Amino acid sequence: MGIPVGKLSLYTACGGVHPNQCLPVTLDVGTENEELLADPLYIGLKERRLRDTAYSDLVDEFVDAVQEVYPHALIQLEDFANNNAFWILEKYRDRICTFDDDIQGTGAVALAGLLAAPRITGGSIADQTVLFLGAGEAGIGIGDMVVAAMREAGLSEADAKRRCWFFDSRGLVIKSRTDLVKHKRPYAHEHAPAERFADAIENLRPTAIIGVSGQPKTFTQEVLEVMARINERPIVFALSNPTSKSECTADEAYQWTQGRAVFASGSPFDPVNFGDQTFVPGQGNNAYIFPGVGLGVVVSEARLVTDEMFSEAAKALADQVTVADLKLGRLYPPLSNIREVSAHIAAAVAEVAWRRDLATVEQPEDVLSYVKSQMYQPVYRSYV
Repeated sequence: MGIPVGKLSLYTACGGVHPNQCLPVTLDVGTENEELLADPLYIGLKERRLRDTAYSDLVDEFVDAVQEVYPHALIQLEDFANNNAFWILEKYRDRICTFDDDIQGTGAVALAGLLAAPRITGGSIADQTVLFLGAGEAGIGIGDMVVAAMREAGLSEADAKRRCWFFDSRGLVIKSRTDLVKHKRPYAHEHAPAERFADAIENLRPTAIIGVSGQPKTFTQEVLEVMARINERPIVFALSNPTSKSECTADEAYQWTQGRAVFASGSPFDPVNFGDQTFVPGQGNNAYIFPGVGLGVVVSEARLVTDEMFSEAAKALADQVTVADLKLGRLYPPLSNIREVSAHIAAAVAEVAWRRDLATVEQPEDVLSYVKSQMYQPVYRSYV
């Protein structure tokens, strides 16, 4: 229960969603861990994992029960395995008010960083070529969001997808591979194989690399030096967390690119001194996105959560990055501003709900002010 409790705590602390509107849920479908099955103190279900039809029936039963008891609830999906996350989201996204934070939240926070980065590097989102290390929920979620943003900037869907490449545990994702699961195939392009990530960079010449692999130290000195050789200001996002799984540290990113990297991470890193510059790396964490999205859905009482809402959330987050932030090399506002950031994101999300006729309450004249008035303030009366 630690993860859903923690997430809901962030809804309240960062997004101002009242705690009495939050309910943590874990679907316990058993385990294949032999130690847990034999542990008399294990509090989970001591059965083998449910699979296939039995698994989907349980998810159906849960969703139906929520709709019956809490018909206006927003269901946030979290930490489902790749083989389940995509089909669950696709099955329910147009039927109930739901989203998957690992797919859509991660996509939005990374897109916000890519929207802010050209203010340092020049150009626009449509000028980027992105190479992902990792092709699971997070990677594909980001790819889909980037494609949508590139299309909005004027590219065709085919051209936008051609600017997004993926590298998984078996090498570059290309059309000739016969081992690709469904969610990877839209990003399988015609190209020669590449078994080393550094070789893929040499061949594709990306402007940005995004690590969502969960594999530490995979942005090696060679990788970062190649990125710095082909880009004046290479964009490097090491988004895997916790810190022990980060593809590289902030210090490595700046040192191995001679201080030219435009860096963001999924885990916090201390400021880095390089020459006469002090870099304060931004943290591309989902906490910037999902509390504001949830608040926007709550205040508008939206019937569905759409990709457009996440696109607008990403833009709203990028808009909160100041010139002062950029001078420090930071692509995200400081977390100390998170409630203000969440309010702006919520307003952007709610406006989509009203614009697309998805809201079930009347739109106020000043959406941002209304959102702020609905935010729970954890301030308690002093009895001393």
